[in-house]
Amino acid sequence: MKRILFILPLILPSIIYSQPNCNVYKMNNDEPCYNACVLAIEAERYQWAREAQMKFDEAVQLCPKLDYAYMEKSVPYLKSGNFIEWKRLIDKAVDINPLGRLGYRGWCRFQFIRDYEGAIKDFETLDSLTRFDIGYSQNGDYQLNIAKALCYKAIGQKSKAVKIIENQLAQKGYTPMTYDYLHLGVLKMETGDTDGGIEYLKKSISFNDYLAEPYYYLGLIYKKKNLTKEFKENMEKAKIYYLKGYKRFDPYTHPMDKVYLADIESELKSGE
Repeated sequence: MKRILFILPLILPSIIYSQPNCNVYKMNNDEPCYNACVLAIEAERYQWAREAQMKFDEAVQLCPKLDYAYMEKSVPYLKSGNFIEWKRLIDKAVDINPLGRLGYRGWCRFQFIRDYEGAIKDFETLDSLTRFDIGYSQNGDYQLNIAKALCYKAIGQKSKAVKIIENQLAQKGYTPMTYDYLHLGVLKMETGDTDGGIEYLKKSISFNDYLAEPYYYLGLIYKKKNLTKEFKENMEKAKIYYLKGYKRFDPYTHPMDKVYLADIESELKSGE
């Protein structure tokens, strides 16, 4: 087995993944926005605190165009489940800077809120605004077209999801991310292409052999094909990997195509 190290492409929008350069405002003789920027960066370090929220408020009063402050102020509301307040704040950031914030809002709609139609709309609007790659998820796990495909899967348009992932994988210069082949393999299985499912689940294993999930789904395919030996081998390996901690994990939500030990053990019991 080999561990894969991923380096995100340099085209990731820096405006999403890093703090703003406050000196830009100083160079433009915009002292209010410079001071607001400094305040927002300081507040971001402890954004859950009441004092931090007050600093974000002060920052946007000084510089209403500082979308970074609105975005960072929204984060605690998102993670605590107050989606109404999060949406109010992140919408302001998107209104100010759609190119920089649409991808983030779309990803959060997918990951946290399960607002799949809203996420698709954000991703497609972002795509219409740029000639370049639309970027990656905030956690760095997904290119946003792959996330869009998973949104289509969630609303039942699985064939469309397959095409989107296949098109992304075919893009010149694109480096597959950790879960791309896993999701495509599962989608192939779910749309009746069991051979395609086997192909891409095996690619997932070859690409990153630190997940129980591809073995579990391979086991399901072999079970469907009445290949008992292969079914048991893959399901048992899925259990071993799961118990080692080799599994999908997200600290906030249930990742798509994640499996649980109970799923694996239920399948093994059914094959006895």
